[in-house]
Amino acid sequence: MSERRQLPVLALRGSVAFPGTTIPIAVGRAHSLRAVEEALKGDRTVFAVSEREENSAGSEQLYSIGVIAHIGEVQRGLGGLQLLLTPEKRGAAIEYRTDRGVSHAVVRPVEEMKPLNENDSAFVALYKEVRERAMDLGKQRGLREDVLTQVVGAVSGPGELADLVATYLELSVAEKQRLLETLDVEDRLRKVLVHLQRRIELMTAQQRIRDSVTEEIGGKQREMYLREQLKAIHRELGDADQENEVAELEQKLAKLELPKEAREEAQRELGRLKRVGPESMEAQVIRNHLQWMVELPWTNRSEEKLDLPLAEKVLEEDHYGLGDVKDRVLEFLSVRELASRQRGSEVSARNARKGSILLFVGPPGVGKTSIAKSIARALGREYVRIALGGARDEADIRGHRRTYVGAMPGRIISGLKQAGTKNPVFLLDEVDKLGVSFQGDPASALLEVLDPAQNSAFTDHYLNVPFDLSEVLFVATANVLHTIPPALLDRMEVVEFAGYTEREKLQIGKRYIVPRQLEESGLSTHEPQPTFEDDALRALISQYTRESGVRQLERQIGAVTRKLARKLASGSAAELTVDAEQVHKLLGRPRVHPEQAAEADEAGVATGMYFTPAGGDIMFVEAAVRRLHGRARPESSVEADGWGDVALILTGQLGDVMKESARAALTYAATHARELMIPQQSLGAIEAHIHVPAGAIPKDGPSAGVTITTALVSAMSGRKVRRDVAMTGEITLRGRVLPIGGVKEKVLGAHRAGIRHIVLPRKNQADLADVPAEVRAELEFHFADTLGDVLAVALANENMPETPVGRGLLSSTTESNGPSPSSWTAH
Repeated sequence: MSERRQLPVLALRGSVAFPGTTIPIAVGRAHSLRAVEEALKGDRTVFAVSEREENSAGSEQLYSIGVIAHIGEVQRGLGGLQLLLTPEKRGAAIEYRTDRGVSHAVVRPVEEMKPLNENDSAFVALYKEVRERAMDLGKQRGLREDVLTQVVGAVSGPGELADLVATYLELSVAEKQRLLETLDVEDRLRKVLVHLQRRIELMTAQQRIRDSVTEEIGGKQREMYLREQLKAIHRELGDADQENEVAELEQKLAKLELPKEAREEAQRELGRLKRVGPESMEAQVIRNHLQWMVELPWTNRSEEKLDLPLAEKVLEEDHYGLGDVKDRVLEFLSVRELASRQRGSEVSARNARKGSILLFVGPPGVGKTSIAKSIARALGREYVRIALGGARDEADIRGHRRTYVGAMPGRIISGLKQAGTKNPVFLLDEVDKLGVSFQGDPASALLEVLDPAQNSAFTDHYLNVPFDLSEVLFVATANVLHTIPPALLDRMEVVEFAGYTEREKLQIGKRYIVPRQLEESGLSTHEPQPTFEDDALRALISQYTRESGVRQLERQIGAVTRKLARKLASGSAAELTVDAEQVHKLLGRPRVHPEQAAEADEAGVATGMYFTPAGGDIMFVEAAVRRLHGRARPESSVEADGWGDVALILTGQLGDVMKESARAALTYAATHARELMIPQQSLGAIEAHIHVPAGAIPKDGPSAGVTITTALVSAMSGRKVRRDVAMTGEITLRGRVLPIGGVKEKVLGAHRAGIRHIVLPRKNQADLADVPAEVRAELEFHFADTLGDVLAVALANENMPETPVGRGLLSSTTESNGPSPSSWTAH
């Protein structure tokens, strides 16, 4: 074996093989498997050499000194080979080479250097000391003495003993490799003895720690015992990872420009972290807290671009219509730009930094959230959105106190960490849907956040130090105002988003939605590309959607494009020019049936207007009057203030406010019967029935007062109501018409239904400025101060018929030869 040999190379990862021991080896890497397979074909001999721990390439990754080993028993498994390797002798690799994917080494056996005099007393003492220390270490590890005696006694010489002990010592690969490369037996024995002594002292210290911990905690639970034991170990040996982490946090805190109060808190927490054990729960809490403080943008700012032409361009690119909203946003940005130019004034700079807090209010799908994103893009700021819908815990805003398990900061601080700057555009979405529970009121917690006089020192419960929010541009959104607490609403400037007209929806569909849906459906690259005709979009808007925004419209357009994509993908013939007829074929019957103006004038039916978050529309109020049991009273016997008992029936799921409006309408009609040309047959003991379709939908509000009165007066007088007139307004018992809200939505709904005359309270005349000019040009508006003004427009200009509506019912309940009218009794 003294000659050079070329042997397959078996690279050992994470271990070192010493001669004289048999060790199990798991082989799974491809090059190692090929080396073993080649050895098995020959004399089962390989050159086993360890890999360096540092990253190297090719043969430089392997040490030059290894062992010439014989492969014993081999077991094959799914993960590779399990084999017993018996190193026989040290060897030195003169050259590494690769042949057909198998690494080979030209190996020369290496002889160890024995002492000149093995009987020298110093060498004998060293040899004996190593044997005794090896026995001591085995005993500390729990091995039986007879087993140790047998194992150590089987060793034939000092070199073999050194290799045996080195095999079982817990050393790094580099340290074991140094022992393998130490050819002088005496030198190798001394090195092994040093490692043995260190290991024995370490295990003795561990035992001492265990004993001290046991005495300290007494009868505590096992979990606490283990924690204290681990803490004592770290105190005894030190913990490099803990020290590195603390040092890293300390360096990061030193680089931050923290306010005085925040820096004092951070230094105090850092001192506590150094004192407590690294694995304790308290250390985890402190580390998390300091990590949050390090990652918050205390001084990082986005460079703001106050460029009004650019902002206007961005708003026009992203949104169609919404002229009032865009004007208000540009005014807001103009104020900030002018204030920023006066940086010499401390007050002006502070006002520019704080600014107003905008609240976008409007129905779903009209672009409230996307406008906020456009503002961020126009200003060059980061954009953060948090959804507050359904939030019922004050900790969502202010965070949890660190005494709670799993505590974390609130959504405001979390959003700032996400943005990475202290001046982002911060969108508070759905503030009208905040809830209240036993965990607190998040709406009240927002008061400090949205108050420019307070938010410069906002304190999150988790951080427990003030954070300046004054440079954050807050934008909130809501669908309605009445659910927002007054104190919170007072801190925001309301910008109302009205619904889109059909013309605006048509343009939005053509410019934005259709291209986006064609791209999402994979049709944007198809040749020829599908196109949507205007009548197809109008059909989708009026017959398949009912909304103020365009969210449902986008879904329906997406449904059409998906059906086209399916046909094209399957190879079927598809009409790529989509018109109204094609829409009906693809989507089926219309889903929405909006109200349309009545076909003819009719007595007892008046057209009103209403609006919901889905938009405005018209409704019909129906009234009918019939006499109860008794005789008709002669005209001469009717008194101005006496008109008998009246039974009022209200149907259609009317709310309390509408019921009160109906009672006021009936009182007004009765007390002004003569001026309203109501015949005596419609007075006395009568039953008035008022119904508002559809009966399954709850309805409420005061603005139906004039409509109910008009329908009731029409039914009692027999005069028809004009089919092309729609009205809205609240009434009083004196007949005054009071202003109402939602004028734009109501007018748009009436216009869509085919109405051409609109009756509004005179005090709502200024609200017509919100109605698009093209809609105003097609309508005629009438403004009323009293119910008389309303009836003059709404009732048809025709003479009262000789036989009022309901005369048949009256005659059927009136006897021809009964007592005189003065003795009538109402039933």
